[in-house]
Amino acid sequence: MSSSSTGDSSRDMVRVEKELLARWPESRLEPSLTRVTALVDLLGSPHRAMPVVQVAGTNGKTTTARMIDELLRGFGLRVGRFTSPHLQSIRERIVLDGKPVSAERFVETYDDIAPYVQMVDAGSDVPMSFFEVMVGMAYALFADAPVDVAVIEVGMGGTWDATNVADARVAVVTPVALDHAEYLGPDVATIAGEKAGIVKADAIAVLAHQEPGALDTLVRRAVEVEAVVAREGTEFGVLERRVAVGGQQVRLQGLGGEYEEIFLPLFGAHQAQNAVTALAAVEAFLGAGSATGPIEQDTVRAAFAAVRSPGRLERVRTSPTVLVDAAHNPAGMAATVDAIKESFDFTRLIGVVGCVTGKDVAGMLAALEDVCAELVVTQNSSPRAMPADELGALAVDIFGADRVSVSPRLAEAVSEAIELAEAGPDDALGGSGVLVTGSVITAGEARSLMAGRRS
Repeated sequence: MSSSSTGDSSRDMVRVEKELLARWPESRLEPSLTRVTALVDLLGSPHRAMPVVQVAGTNGKTTTARMIDELLRGFGLRVGRFTSPHLQSIRERIVLDGKPVSAERFVETYDDIAPYVQMVDAGSDVPMSFFEVMVGMAYALFADAPVDVAVIEVGMGGTWDATNVADARVAVVTPVALDHAEYLGPDVATIAGEKAGIVKADAIAVLAHQEPGALDTLVRRAVEVEAVVAREGTEFGVLERRVAVGGQQVRLQGLGGEYEEIFLPLFGAHQAQNAVTALAAVEAFLGAGSATGPIEQDTVRAAFAAVRSPGRLERVRTSPTVLVDAAHNPAGMAATVDAIKESFDFTRLIGVVGCVTGKDVAGMLAALEDVCAELVVTQNSSPRAMPADELGALAVDIFGADRVSVSPRLAEAVSEAIELAEAGPDDALGGSGVLVTGSVITAGEARSLMAGRRS
């Protein structure tokens, strides 16, 4: 590609991003499928051009979707994947053949559907949101590619999420926990009711381990629509796992049988759970079960070994080790803390935390208190970022004033944390580290920051 065409695509990407971000953000909702249904109807129903594996839940959705994608491609299928939010580039949300779509293709797809988006806007009291347009782009691009299967992550909830305009052949629900309570409900049973909306007639519902109230709600929905149910702990599950260099070694019970000697280059029990849920989803999609036996084991092993999940306990620096993690609610943070305890030998860990408003920040900080010796609180660039001083006051209540410092700029907060780690008495032994967490936005900005330092 010539430098001039590269420049053109860069300018076009800036234009398209600006137009997309001028729309209602993902944090502002008007729950309805009316607008996205109108759009896909105008586009010729691209959401019906391929079978869909849909992934809902509170935590683990993006990683599970990545695993499903990797496995399906291992079996020779062309896969389109839609996930959210993105860490660094908006193009990460729409993935084709395992890679984010090119800037040229992203712009081309946006420009192709833009007139139809304007038609929907003109006929609605509420204009299409950023997320709704992104969903329309994803389905249009996947239909045009074309793909053999689309792996689609729900944005929020399920029933009225824009992705749910499609009827999934396989509906996956990762663990449900309290998050987005102002939109989804005050308890896990109510939240599960929203997420259960992705389970449609004749689908296969693959349910990760759930709290009892959530499980009852999800199974009831499956029975109502006559969907087949596969549950972690009953039809599939993690049989064994042990810590290994760079991740973990697992033995999994799938729908079709046992899968042994699987290396997963990710840390924590929650990632093993994501892996077996993804495996069951792929088995269900391919028609495997107890009558057919396991799908090809070497293909499964190779796919899991190739899985990457940026921003999920990702090591972005050594000496001292700096980990970046996108945990943004208490359940996610608890899983992160457990994984750190299990997989890393830190004798002293410095936390860098930046959160957004509307979250159970105190719950996240309480989980971190058990593993972080000191905390540097900061804020990310989001308009919804919790001010560093406000976050610091919450942290002092939990950690004590002598263990908390406030540094509003993320770059300076990370530098301060690295200095604190290097100054620790155990650093010479490799025992000190830094964890940057609290929000997907914080994790993404920290990744960009550390990549810039490396280059």
